[in-house]
Formats: sequence, structure tokens, C-alpha cells
Amino acid sequence: MTTAAGRALAALTEHRHYVYRGCAPDPDRPRNSAADPDLPLDAWGASTIDGGLDPTVRLDHQRRALAICARCPVLASCRTYANAELPGAGLAEPDGIWGGQTSLDRHRVLIARRTAAPVLPEPGAVPAGQLAEAGSEPKRRLLKALARETDDELVAYRARMDVRTANWHRSALCTLLSLDKETATRQQLLDVARVHGLLPERMRIVPDGRWPIVAAPTTDGIRRRRIEQGRPVQLQIPGLPAYPRTTPPSAPAPAGPRWTLLTRRAPAADRPLPLHLPARTRETTAA
Repeated sequence: MTTAAGRALAALTEHRHYVYRGCAPDPDRPRNSAADPDLPLDAWGASTIDGGLDPTVRLDHQRRALAICARCPVLASCRTYANAELPGAGLAEPDGIWGGQTSLDRHRVLIARRTAAPVLPEPGAVPAGQLAEAGSEPKRRLLKALARETDDELVAYRARMDVRTANWHRSALCTLLSLDKETATRQQLLDVARVHGLLPERMRIVPDGRWPIVAAPTTDGIRRRRIEQGRPVQLQIPGLPAYPRTTPPSAPAPAGPRWTLLTRRAPAADRPLPLHLPARTRETTAA
């Protein structure tokens, strides 16, 4: 594994004191901890007892496990590995006790890390030549469209470009404004543009909602899936013809009683069915 999580795991398992960790199995009682022979290894994970443990017993096991972690010789390496993020996924160890932290503690750290306010560069941090290029008419047009829309196609439509050209300008803006294209979000790009005067100070930016939109999406979508975990994916069906949207003429309301029996009439053979067939579908990927 060449990812950060893989390197952290290798650093943990290759630590010279790894064999002395508190959650290692006891030689005589492999189901229990080496640091406390009366404490089952389930204290660091999910219980294997049918029906689960009594809440009082479970909390006592958790307290004792955390106390063992506090004096473990590989505490720092274990915590670093458990809090590492997998590409396109969440934490390397989302469950159980790792590095003296419960699952809830690690997820709180993850949320705080992902929602931390970005450090914006000072206006003088970007060279004048790059700032002048970022302020060109097409890129300003794109920034204004990006502030109003969150969908790639609508951004391109408002900027009077095709999607490919709009995405290229977004990628170029990240480079010109000294942002990391691998991690920069739409909100960060717009905030930096506002700091440098490329957007009006009072211009309202439409929020992304639940999923931050990456500033420059890739063709294969790998970067988008990594940053926008769980977001509904819009699929384009290639070669699907544009069906005309036909609306049948509205008939006048018949006179008579208010409640009438509704019957379904077969359409004429020479009349097109009033079916609205979308050229795009949406489906939700598993988080």
C-alpha cells in the first residue's frame, strides 16, 4: 500500500515495541489482553458474545481498555494509523478503540478536519502576472457562473462555454491562485477569488449543500468521488435521442356531478404517447 494509511500501518506494525502493545493477546489466554488477563480483547472492538454485553460491563471494559492504551508504547503510531483516511472512503479504522480513542472520538476529529476553514492566501501572495491572467474575461465569467450554480452543466451554460472548457478554466484558476487541484473545493476557489478581487465583495455564493464540489473535476470522477462521498451521481446516457415533449390538449371540464368514474382510453395509433423520457437519470452511490 502506498497510501498514507498504508504507510501509517507499516510504521505501526514495524515499530520495535509493537509486540508489547496492550491489546496483544495473552500467551496463555489468547482471547484476553496481555496487559490485563481478565480483560477480553473484545473490549477494543465489537463483542462476540451472543446478545451483547450488559451496558455496565461494556462501559467498564471500554474504560479499562482506554487506560491500557494510555500507557501503550505504540500509542502515537496506532492513533496516526487509525485516523488516516483511505482514498474514496473514510477512516482506516472506523470502529473500535484505536490509539486511545473510541470510534466516536475519531469521527469527531475527521469532521473537524474536513470542515476546518481554509487558510486563504494574502492578496500579495499570488504573482501579478498570474493574478492578471486569472482576471481575464472568460475566467471572470466562469467565476460568476460558479458562484450561482453548483452543477457542472449549469455552470458551463451560464459561462457560455461547453463543460470541458469550463472545467479547464476551473483547473487553470486553481493553479493561478496557488490552490491544490487535488483537494481544492468550489467554496475555497470562490473565497480566494473574492480575496483577490476577482469577484464582487457583495456577490452571494450559492452554498454547495451537503457535498462540497471539487474545483476541477476529473474525467474519470476519481477525485470527485473522494471529496464528494455519498453524493448522487448524474449519469449521461450516450446516444440517447432527444424525445419531443408532447402535451395532450386539455379538454374542458364536463358538466354534471363532481365525482365521475375515470376510465383509461387507449391512445390513437397515429398519436405519439405523451411520455416524458429524460435524457439523464440519477442514482445514488453507496456512501
